[in-house]
Amino acid sequence: MGTWEIVANALRLLFSLYILLFLFRIVLTWFPQLDLNRPPYNFVAWPTEPFLRPTRKVIPTFGGVDMTPFVWLALVALAQELLIGQQGIVTMLTRLA
Repeated sequence: MGTWEIVANALRLLFSLYILLFLFRIVLTWFPQLDLNRPPYNFVAWPTEPFLRPTRKVIPTFGGVDMTPFVWLALVALAQELLIGQQGIVTMLTRLA
């Protein structure tokens, strides 16, 4: 297994994890009464909050709904496709090696 394949697998795992976390975070926005600092919700909130907090300063809530998890879900999916999709940069590098 070459270096680029290891990088692609690590990125695949990381992107999949964050897509799942942002999906869970979207679901958690439907329940604003939940305390995100208590288990099991903190396992979703803590890894995603460093991304969402600065984004909330730029993107306001829309009809009382926090749109930032949707934005980050789209950004992570786009980065995943650009880097490790069928025509992604890392995917092409693994084919060259």
